[in-house]
Formats: sequence, C-alpha cells, structure tokens
Amino acid sequence: MPPQPPSSPPPPPGNTVPPGVNEMRLSAPEWVAVLAILAAIALVTPPLWERLEQFHPNPDYRIPYALSRDYWLYGRYLRRVADSHPVVVLGDSVVWGEYVAPDGTLSHFLNGVAGETNRFANAGLNGLFPLALEGLLRHHGQALRRQKIILHANPLWLTSPEADLSTTKEQPFNHARLVPQFHPRIPCYRADPTERLSAAIEQHCRFFAWVSHLQNACFDQQSLPQWTLADNDTTPPRYPNAWRNPLSAISLRIPNTLPDSAERGPDSPRHKPWSTKTTGTTHFQWVAPEHSLQWHALQRVIRSLRARGNDVLVLVGPFNEHLMAPQNRPAYRTIRTHITHWLYQNQIPHVLPETLPSLLYADASHPMTAGYALLAKRLWETHTFQAWLRRPHPPRDA
Repeated sequence: MPPQPPSSPPPPPGNTVPPGVNEMRLSAPEWVAVLAILAAIALVTPPLWERLEQFHPNPDYRIPYALSRDYWLYGRYLRRVADSHPVVVLGDSVVWGEYVAPDGTLSHFLNGVAGETNRFANAGLNGLFPLALEGLLRHHGQALRRQKIILHANPLWLTSPEADLSTTKEQPFNHARLVPQFHPRIPCYRADPTERLSAAIEQHCRFFAWVSHLQNACFDQQSLPQWTLADNDTTPPRYPNAWRNPLSAISLRIPNTLPDSAERGPDSPRHKPWSTKTTGTTHFQWVAPEHSLQWHALQRVIRSLRARGNDVLVLVGPFNEHLMAPQNRPAYRTIRTHITHWLYQNQIPHVLPETLPSLLYADASHPMTAGYALLAKRLWETHTFQAWLRRPHPPRDA
C-alpha cells in the first residue's frame, strides 16, 4: 500500500477556526466605527468639493446641454444666483433656449430691457417638464426661498397623453430620475424596483448626487467602468481610456460653456421658422387639465414655491397657435382659459402674452432669437409684470 500522508494534528481546545474565508472579522463596535467613517465622508465630501471646484458662471450662464442631468451642479447654481440675482426664471427648454445662444434667451433680453446684466437669471433646464421640475426643486432647489421667480407654464406638456406621461404605453423620457418613483404613479414609467430605489436614494442623498456630478462633468455622463471601457467608434475599435488614469479626467473647474450639439443653437439647421405659411395643419390630442399629470405637478410646484415665501409670477406660453389647424385652436384656448382661471382664483400674478408672429417660432413652443427679444419687450411692458416687479422683494432669512 502506498504511504498515507500524515494527518494534521487536531486544533487545541478553544482555538476553533471561524467559518468562512476571511481571516479577519469586524466586531460590532468596529462595524459602528466603519459606518461612522463612511457617513462622515458622505457628509463632508460634497461641500468640500464645492469649495475646491471652480465655478464662476457669467451673466448669461445656463446649465450646458451636456450637463442637463447634473442635478448637483444645478442645485449649486441655484444657490449662487439666489444670492446674486433678484429674479430667477424657471422652466423648460423654452426658458433655457433650445435654438438660441446663451445671449439670445428670454432672461438675456429681460436684462437688456431692464438695462442691467444680473437682474434675471436663466434657471431653465433642457428637457425639463413639470413632473421633473417638481422633483428637481424638492431635492436640489432648496436655495429658492423668499425669492422673486418667473415660472414658465408651457402648454406643450398637455398636447398629448404621451407628452403628459399619462399614456399607459411604456415610453422613455428625459429626467426619469427626477419624477416620483412610487407615488403618484406614472403609467408609462416602467422602471424596475432597483432603478427606482437607486433614483430615490440619489434624490435624498447629496453624496450620490455628487457622484452623479462627477460622472456627468468629468466622465462623459458615464460610470467609471463604462468610461474605462468606452471605445472611440472606430473600426477596429480602440479604447482610449483603458490605460488612462481616471484622476486626469478631473479638472476641478466647471466651464461656462460647452459645445452645443449640431442640432442646437443659432447655427443649427433647426434655427429657422417652423414654416413660411401662416396656417398650420397640426391636430394635438389635448389632455384636459383636470386629468393631466403635468398640470397637477405644476400646481404643486407653484404651491411649494409660495410656501417657501417666494413671490411667483407665471408666464403662460406663448404657444405657437399658427402651427395648429384652425379647428384645433378652440380646444387649446379652453385649456389656456382653465389655467389662467386657476391662477386668478389663487391670486397668482400671471401674464398671457400675445402669440408671436409665425416666422419667429422654430416649432410649437420655442421662439428663435428675435422671438425672445420681442417676448421680453412685450412682457416688460405689461402692467401686471411691472406691478409685480415693483412689489417689495421677499425678505431673505436672517
């Protein structure tokens, strides 16, 4: 018989090997210490990073399109303009300026007619809608307290069940991480529980919002593994970041502007009149305001802003009526009347500007540069707007 290997001696009594593969296990007090360290890092890192990272927005600054999902940066921007600008202009891409340069927006021309440079701040965000605006202000807009605010109400979000997000058919949409993840229910939003929970945690934790900021501002809107493995769209593919030090991508500086995509800005092929005709043929499937998720969200936004002591003026439209078929316009005007009636009942100052000339619209709701200039002039000349501007500014907290 072959020789048998010697058997290992039995362990001495009282010296049993713990189960598992780890040679070191933390005791309960050690786990408490680790959690305390992690909590301290999560609390300290975002405000410390805000001190280290340079951010000096110019008078016509707007959140760059490439950083539209950088909600941490948006909150930081609001904190800055709340202290430096008497009036903040809130809204979607109409406020942001979809087809125009930063110096061709509504806020820019309002500053022009006011003869100032820092009176009106552009706090629009591309792709925003009322349900997302509600989440953005709740979780990243706490700086807006006792402030004068122009809030844009865009009827575009009631043009169809798809735009209203009330359709039962699943569909992707912008800023899904800002919308209510569990309640109220959005029928077309079908994210799995993991995605919803991740979004909810990010909404309530500044540290995870800061991590998202790094991904957006430094790593091309990608997580670190995605950035490392990203190819350069060549054949054969190359992976320029595979051996690159990730720290080299962090510049500690937020640029005032980033290059716009070819589909945006005054040099894009879209910066042109929607049509040279004076009458359109579009039929919108308007959603009644009493059944609209977006309109109810905008109502909650207004109530929330006022509850914080803000003095809110609502700008309704101007929507491009020229684009609609004549028989579709009465339904739109009924909705517009419903909105303005609610604002009147709740004693909310509002302006319903005259529809702009047809050639000054690029699409259903976005003016071109000359359209913004005319809109600012008309808004400035209204009695309601001037009376609202003259009202005492809400006192800031001591």
